[in-house]
Amino acid sequence: MQLNRQTALALLQEGKAAYEAGDPFDACPYDMYGNVEQQVGYRYWKRGWSTARSAAEAARQAPARGSTGQ
Repeated sequence: MQLNRQTALALLQEGKAAYEAGDPFDACPYDMYGNVEQQVGYRYWKRGWSTARSAAEAARQAPARGSTGQ
């Protein structure tokens, strides 16, 4: 595997999609201790999953903005 921007973005999106599908953090299809390709896949998949989770939590915690009445 040749790591480039396109590959990294695809792995990030794969992780984000897994979070949105309800997959847990440890459901990563890549091996942290495998060969270099597996390690890169693991790192970027996990980063995508974590990013999607953080965005979802931030959206849940953001207070609704009211109008100022002006």
